[in-house]
Amino acid sequence: MTGMTMNTVTGDAVRSKGWKSLFVFGGGLVLLAALLFVSLTYGEAEITLGQVIGAITHPEDTAAHHMVRGIRLPRAVMGLLAGAALAVCGALLQTVTRNPLASASTFGLNSGAYFVIMAAAIFFPALKASAPLLLGLAGALGAAAMTYWIAGGRRSTPVRMAVAGMIVGLVLAAFTSALQLLFETQASQLLAWGAGSLVQNDWSGVQYAWPWIAIGIAYALIFARAFDMLELGEDTARSLGQKVELTRFSGMAAAVLLAGVTVSVVGPIGFVGLIAPHLMRLMGLRRHVTLLPASALWGAVILVGADTIARMFRSSLGELPAGAVTAAIGAPWLIWLVVKTMKGRQSQEAGASMSVGAMGKRIPYPALAAGLLTVLIVLMIAGLMSGTMRLSVHEVWLALIGSGEEFARNIVVDLRLPRILVAAFAGGALAIAGSMMQGALRNPLADPSVLGVTSGAGCGALAVLVLWPQAPAAALPLGAIAGAAAAAICVYAFTWKKGFHPVSLILVGIGVSAIGTAGIQFFVIRSGIAAAPALAWLAGSTYARGYDEWLRLAVAMVLLAPVAWWLGRRIDLLAFGDQVSLGLGLKLQRTRLIATVIGVALAATAASSVGAIGFIGLLAPHAVRLLVGHHHRRSVVLSALFGAVLLVAADFIGKTVIAPKEIPAGIIVALLGTPYLLMLMYRSAVRK
Repeated sequence: MTGMTMNTVTGDAVRSKGWKSLFVFGGGLVLLAALLFVSLTYGEAEITLGQVIGAITHPEDTAAHHMVRGIRLPRAVMGLLAGAALAVCGALLQTVTRNPLASASTFGLNSGAYFVIMAAAIFFPALKASAPLLLGLAGALGAAAMTYWIAGGRRSTPVRMAVAGMIVGLVLAAFTSALQLLFETQASQLLAWGAGSLVQNDWSGVQYAWPWIAIGIAYALIFARAFDMLELGEDTARSLGQKVELTRFSGMAAAVLLAGVTVSVVGPIGFVGLIAPHLMRLMGLRRHVTLLPASALWGAVILVGADTIARMFRSSLGELPAGAVTAAIGAPWLIWLVVKTMKGRQSQEAGASMSVGAMGKRIPYPALAAGLLTVLIVLMIAGLMSGTMRLSVHEVWLALIGSGEEFARNIVVDLRLPRILVAAFAGGALAIAGSMMQGALRNPLADPSVLGVTSGAGCGALAVLVLWPQAPAAALPLGAIAGAAAAAICVYAFTWKKGFHPVSLILVGIGVSAIGTAGIQFFVIRSGIAAAPALAWLAGSTYARGYDEWLRLAVAMVLLAPVAWWLGRRIDLLAFGDQVSLGLGLKLQRTRLIATVIGVALAATAASSVGAIGFIGLLAPHAVRLLVGHHHRRSVVLSALFGAVLLVAADFIGKTVIAPKEIPAGIIVALLGTPYLLMLMYRSAVRK
């Protein structure tokens, strides 16, 4: 009887596995074939299904057949190849790093490849034309190494890895923006490619990519059994005779190859490598000999489907980039996935250590405040003196007190002073926003960029620029504030039931940020000849700012900065963890809500005035914490001063280093702060 029962159970398992394989592979192939035919019929020219079939089976010398075979079919096949490559890349990264959130986009591979190829297109166009794969591999490998290193390597957690990948992406995006602004003519041809585009004018892209993609997938399949062992844990894999280091290296090499070749042809397309492998794992496919081919198949389905959707939504603005569609699809998936993945583990992940070390000998708080204030005043005076017309300290003083020549007064009071005041107040607002968010979320990598506020503000501002070109000047900041508020509301809405838990807030923020970034990419491409102003705003600039922007910032600071300071004791309690804070009578949800609302409001106001300047909200609180430790009230004051110093200094450098041409202040902040930021991120991971 027992034998019959065992046979029955075994038979049910075999039948279940058979139906599952039939659905995954059979259903996937049918769906992919249907999407390919739909993709071939959509476009500016109306082509019927019969013409598509005829062009494939019996090609003739007609316009429709040339359109199908020369343009649409290469595009569809490229989508198939790219989707398969990105999906296998994501599956490999998730296995090698044992991180369920790893993919080419969250790991920074796409951003690295994009930056290196953009730089080569500007400085070494011949190299870009002859060796795009080599460039893509170099960029992807460098970004992956940077992400893995600063996240703490093997000590990293899924949350830290995802946030570190996003920060690396922000760093590289800032550098890419600098290249786009300084070399607008050379970079303009790569704007559409940079958003992820499957557009192909012939078969050259397919012919170039398919051998490398086939080699990468085949190489990964050779190590399928070793990858299965690796998922059991390093010790178990070694006890079974596996060479763990060789397996990890092989998986990472295949992933970098697949990501590099894909980005070099179609640009950085995200989230495919996150969605497809997890769909297959949810279906119960665990062995890599079936997981990798199934992921490749459904990755192709997702990307071809996304490209088809992009063409369906054609409008007066033009066609959506495929990368924007995959981000719009993948961001909600990421939100669901990370909440599900981190369920039951949030208490361990949330309390990422705020410790990044400290100076051996502390400088007294009054001395620090006085020193930063002195540096700020000196920089402001230097800014008032510098420009196309240089002025002496005496001339600046006379202009400020209303004496001296009228021409000098106009330059100082009407042009330079408001710009410097805007820089100082915006830097202070961003620094306080970062301090509030890091304290509320107990995460040293949190800032407005991580919670999606910056990308939301950028998307809102660009929507005004593109959709309403004749809009009054006041519409741009209103659009930025609306976008930032919408992003924050989304984050809060998704995390309300979880009590604004730090992990949930950060991960949902990453998803919302991805949606905002997709919107930014779309609007930059559609702006056409207006791309330069859009890119300048996104990079963050104080150019031509006046008293209106300063007044807006001053009102926000006067109203919100004192509240941020008053919350200091409650924020200090949050550093002890949820259980201890609750035991001391702290109302966690209310405190986190107030703190993050203040941070969002200050960040949105700053973004509406100076554009999407990043890094200050990360750099200033960290630097202050090194000097004064965990004392939030002191941190608010010193962070504001430090942020003001950073942005005023960046403004001064940006307008003098290559005068008369200016470099946006946001790019200078990124260039100055990146080494320091990377060091802090690594130290926070090591001390975790």
